Amino acid sequence: MDLAFDRRHIWHPYTSTLTPLTCYPVSRAHGVYLQLEDGRELIDGMSSWWSTIHGYNHPHLNQAAHQQIDQMSHVMFGGITHQPAIDLCKQLVAMTAEPLQHVFLADSGSVAVEVSLKMALQYWQAKGESRSQFLTLRDGYHGDTFAAMSVTDPDNSMHSLYKGFLPQHIFAQSPKTGFWQQWDESDLDDFKAKLTLHHHDIAAVILEPIVQGAGGMRIYHPKFLQGVRRLCDEFGVLLILDEIATGFGRTGKLFAYEHAQIEPDILCLGKALTGGYMTLSATLTTSHVANTVCGGEAGCFMHGPTFMGNPLACAVANASMEILAQEEWQAQTQAIETQFAQQLPLLTEHPLVKEVRWLGAIGVVEATTAVNMETIQAHFVEQGVWIRPFGKLIYMMPPFISTPQQIDTLIAAVHSALNRPECFQSLS
Repeated sequence: MDLAFDRRHIWHPYTSTLTPLTCYPVSRAHGVYLQLEDGRELIDGMSSWWSTIHGYNHPHLNQAAHQQIDQMSHVMFGGITHQPAIDLCKQLVAMTAEPLQHVFLADSGSVAVEVSLKMALQYWQAKGESRSQFLTLRDGYHGDTFAAMSVTDPDNSMHSLYKGFLPQHIFAQSPKTGFWQQWDESDLDDFKAKLTLHHHDIAAVILEPIVQGAGGMRIYHPKFLQGVRRLCDEFGVLLILDEIATGFGRTGKLFAYEHAQIEPDILCLGKALTGGYMTLSATLTTSHVANTVCGGEAGCFMHGPTFMGNPLACAVANASMEILAQEEWQAQTQAIETQFAQQLPLLTEHPLVKEVRWLGAIGVVEATTAVNMETIQAHFVEQGVWIRPFGKLIYMMPPFISTPQQIDTLIAAVHSALNRPECFQSLS
């Protein structure tokens, strides 16, 4: 590969053109392994940003892609429909909460969030109310597009640079009680106070259920989510759940909201929807919300991505849903969670570890200081794993098919990095 060209001309996510980080050339991927150009194989602990839940080069997904591309790879969704989209929407309606009856297909997680916010704004406009505010949580993350950034923590996030350019929304304190801890009812106080004060201006509450992802990998108590649902009902505010990262089994439940036994008014899905094969997302809502939106001045929902309902992506997503329907993911994520529960607490003895947390196929080690990305990434590659930390967080979201031995290797690599001072900024 021409890595010199890559370094000079290709802008990778969250990197500088002035001091580009090392990129590792991948020539092939199979199962849980990324194969580098030099032949080395790395156990992928990231599921390619949490999406390849079934692993790479899966024969069932490959077959679906091959079959569909021979029929049609793309066709516009305006005025046209096709079987892959119908089949996918049938499966999504069947597997999500019963009130969610309408599916809007889009092309990325950020767009799914944008769609959900526009739905909420149009809903209140149709009801004759001008509500332009959203209530969300500190430490949250909802994507990189402008509306999605506006409901992402404006201070404690990668988007703080855009503060002042984005719409000003309302941020409540994120819950402090961890998933496995004794519930503290006062966690809801700030959220309740802000909803009480501003509910006439709030179109919807949007949050990540149970796990706050890129905003800090925080895993909170289900009773907080139950309280949010109760308060939204009390004040007549819509509830949007962003399950881009948590949907399709990652937390040990098919959807994270199931931990709290609640139902959203609007649900955002993405990432693992196609098993990591290609970009696709979905926003689901209730008949009440959909029909109210469409009964307004516009007479329809005002959104329509070019690649909405892409047949190739839908066909692969259907195959991914078929794998999930076999329900092996439940035993797989439970086994991974058990390993994390047994082994991650042992790392807390290390002076560089502030805290560890886990849920389903998510394992997090929070360090006391930020990592040195270039050095720690090189160290992980030397250890035969692919783990991509950010800030003080070294986290693992491996494919569900990972074996106990592969999870052992990932955890051992993290432990090894903790013993390398140069892997951390303030100690180098």
